[in-house]
Amino acid sequence: MPEITILKRPREEAVITQRMFFKKTARGKVIKVLRERYLRDDISCGVDGCRACNSTAQTVLSRSGDTTHKDFPTGHYILPDTNVFLAQMDLIESNYFTPPIIILQTVMEEVRHRSLPLYSRLKALTTTDERKVWVFYNEFRSETAIVREDAETPNDRNDRGIRKAAEWYNAHLALAHPPIRGQPKLALPKVVLITDDFANRQKAEKEKIPCISVRNYVDGMKNSDQLLDLLSATGSDEVEPTRAVAGRTALYADYLPMSTLVAGVKAGQLHQGHFNANQYNYLEGTVPVPAFTKPVLLAGRENMNRAVQGDVVVVEVFDEREWKAPADEVIDQEATLKNDDAEDSEEEGDDLMVHEHESKALRAEHAKKAPTEKQPTGRVVGIIKRNWRAYVCHIDSTSLTSSNATSLGLQTVFATPVSRLLPRIRLRTRQAPSLIGNKILVTIDRWEITSRYPEGHFVRTLGKAESKEAEQESLLLEFEVPYRPFGKAILDCLPPEGEQWVVPPKSATFSEWRDRADLRDLIICSIDPPGCQDIDDALHARRLTNGNIEAGVHIADVSHFVHPETAMDNEAAARGSTVYLVDKRIDMLPALLGTNLCSLRPHVERLAFSVIWEMTVDAEIVDVRFTKSVIASKAAFEYGEAQLRKDDPKLNDNLTQSIRLLNSLAQKLKAKRMAAGALNLASPEVKIHLDSSESSDPVDVEQKALHETNSLVEEFMLLANTSVARKTQESFPQTSVLRRHLPPPPTNFEKLQDILQKRKGLKLDVSSSAALADSLDKCLDPKEPAFNTLVRIMATRCMLSAEYFSSGSVSRDTFGHYGLASPIYTHFTSPIRRYADILVHRQLAAAIGYTPLHPSLHSKMHVERIMEVVNRRHRMAQMAGRASVEFYVGLALKGRNEREKEVTEDAFVIRTFRNGLGVFVSKLGLEGLVMFKRDTQFDAENYTISVPSSDIGRPDVTISVFDKVTVRIEVEKDKNTQRGRVKMTLVSPVDSRAL
Repeated sequence: MPEITILKRPREEAVITQRMFFKKTARGKVIKVLRERYLRDDISCGVDGCRACNSTAQTVLSRSGDTTHKDFPTGHYILPDTNVFLAQMDLIESNYFTPPIIILQTVMEEVRHRSLPLYSRLKALTTTDERKVWVFYNEFRSETAIVREDAETPNDRNDRGIRKAAEWYNAHLALAHPPIRGQPKLALPKVVLITDDFANRQKAEKEKIPCISVRNYVDGMKNSDQLLDLLSATGSDEVEPTRAVAGRTALYADYLPMSTLVAGVKAGQLHQGHFNANQYNYLEGTVPVPAFTKPVLLAGRENMNRAVQGDVVVVEVFDEREWKAPADEVIDQEATLKNDDAEDSEEEGDDLMVHEHESKALRAEHAKKAPTEKQPTGRVVGIIKRNWRAYVCHIDSTSLTSSNATSLGLQTVFATPVSRLLPRIRLRTRQAPSLIGNKILVTIDRWEITSRYPEGHFVRTLGKAESKEAEQESLLLEFEVPYRPFGKAILDCLPPEGEQWVVPPKSATFSEWRDRADLRDLIICSIDPPGCQDIDDALHARRLTNGNIEAGVHIADVSHFVHPETAMDNEAAARGSTVYLVDKRIDMLPALLGTNLCSLRPHVERLAFSVIWEMTVDAEIVDVRFTKSVIASKAAFEYGEAQLRKDDPKLNDNLTQSIRLLNSLAQKLKAKRMAAGALNLASPEVKIHLDSSESSDPVDVEQKALHETNSLVEEFMLLANTSVARKTQESFPQTSVLRRHLPPPPTNFEKLQDILQKRKGLKLDVSSSAALADSLDKCLDPKEPAFNTLVRIMATRCMLSAEYFSSGSVSRDTFGHYGLASPIYTHFTSPIRRYADILVHRQLAAAIGYTPLHPSLHSKMHVERIMEVVNRRHRMAQMAGRASVEFYVGLALKGRNEREKEVTEDAFVIRTFRNGLGVFVSKLGLEGLVMFKRDTQFDAENYTISVPSSDIGRPDVTISVFDKVTVRIEVEKDKNTQRGRVKMTLVSPVDSRAL
């Protein structure tokens, strides 16, 4: 037996090797945590050919470092501190910024603690092959590990640890480059500490550590002109404020301390919520808060107090006597502030003029309104969490002081975001003339109390405005859609056989067949939209010998290929959803799975997850079973093709009979849903005809045609989702992934109810979903068949959004889906394009005993965290899809403008303003504004506006909500988006060009 020697560590070493910290539990109890830290002396420095380190260790840093910097001609490596990564990540990620970087473990941990999104970007930087980045675990190397001293703050401890590592590296490089006898001593490369903390630089200089600020370092680089614009204003203590900011009086109130905000919210004196800007009026915003049924109105720049769309803010609500109603006028930021100067916009004279403009725009027009229209009004007193990110913008050409294309002088200009919900951003750049006409990315850095505008920095150019490539990328960036190619680690998770993978022959020796039902002989088919390649679902129906009907929904078994906690699973969770644009698709999963191995193509054996019901002829469910299966679809139909087949009296084969049987059951299932109170809502959906798949130029737009087969598929998908929800919730009551649609507050419908009552004499009962469905059916206009659809579209906008949730996170009585009138619901039927469905598949597989549930899906906290990401990605995917349609509708209309003398369409008035109309063109699914420059008579209470007649001597023309009008549609370049914007003017009942 070998001799075992136990070495006991001396007590004095415990100070170094033990880490103590305090942690707060979920119940609020503070506990002391003591962790052992094992120190080593063999952690590599990462420098190639280092003789002092383990010769077998991996290295990424070149022996001489970077020799192109003017201040470090003998070579150098940079070692940035934490704040450099927090403030200057755009610079660090730039392709022009190429020095070898040493990232300390201390810095990585601090970045992770301060900002998870930045930590993710930092991790991605460490794995890229294009950059020389080395992560050094200084907390575990015996020479660089330090202990927090008495009365030392955590920040000071980390700064000292960073300096200690920089000092060690410079001493270590001398050992890595020993002198050679007989040769002159070579100058050694340096490890340079990069920090914008002046006190930290002073200490480093005192300790003889090479150090420099970010701005001074960039100034010394050979491509400094491209990099200086990337510097964040908040990151450097050497950036001078613009003249517009320096020496100015405060325009906004200071935010309250965070402790005061938290205590105020807890006591109910203050209220927390997300800030929503008004798309029609840049001087108004709202904050929905739980304490009030209506959102808190923020009227005026001072009351919005530098909040930006999506920020989590804290508001103070005024006394009820000061409550107001939203303004009835369209107030455009571009028009009101068109003469504002980017550099001198805070001069006293300009202040007074702008204040006069804005005060006039916010005049007390709400005084005539009924008291019931007023809503809680308040002001922002603090920010809990900023939603700042990189925004797609363009440079306002009127804000340039010099348009000389060769000028490299620093200019302060305005960057106008594509989104009308965002303020203009003040930007300092040397490239302003060359950026005109381009889409660019800009990040907000700060918003001082002395400045009307936030300040930001340039990130990169996307391309020429109106070019399809730039427009498409800007759309994806604007809605934060991840569109990077799938990396090697993700692709390595795919089956090694690639496209040659097939379901193996049926045998107990193959794991694919374990506990799977062989359904290859069933007459199964898929019915999808035109051009669908990622076929998630297929169906079948057949009569049983007992007179009942067997119906089945078969869903692609994506979870067979996507395993928990793998690189592909993590990427799918981060993406959350496939994004469908007009001319392309941003996949959640690699194409090999989405359009091939998982897609239920016809005449190919595929793995599936099946839900099979036994039903009576009246669609009453007798039994339901869930099983993993192998299927072979017999056909893949488009909706129109399936409809033609069903309706063709000459066809009576098994496949056609199956479709007819499914359709018969679907009609009865829908009738039962409607009787239970399900809503038949509407949304404007159009189909865009492209010139060809190669050019993707739109040639025409039309409303989508809906067939009976659309409803057939929808009903069975709803039934499958409901059946699966019941099963998984029974098995996993605490962590089941479900989807709910909360009932909307009745106040959401007040405006629509009032309009219907006053304009059409119709009542809208919103006491329940069944009452709402019944009253929507009665909202008819015999003279206008499209009126009912319009009302349904407007009612849809009053609804809350459906959301994913974990069953153990909310009370059981809030599980229901209001729109579907279902007590429980989930998403199971689209795992190729929705990550939530993959989780549901895993839970269902565990519920039927096919496989154990992964530990992560037993954690309520983990599921809640994923649901938060998936909900956000789902919303963004929807908005990106709509924006893509809007862009292509604009392109199609631009083509029509060129071919036709004048494009006119019928439209409905959906909103009236003091200076314009909101109209909806149902044929194009397009909403727009018709603006009037002349004074009009506006009756806010009756939703009418009276405008002068086109004919001299004729009385004024009165236009009301729900009136049908004819609009002239033109496409002009939008100042915000720098792309074609649809402009509408009235043709009838009055020509608004004269107004």
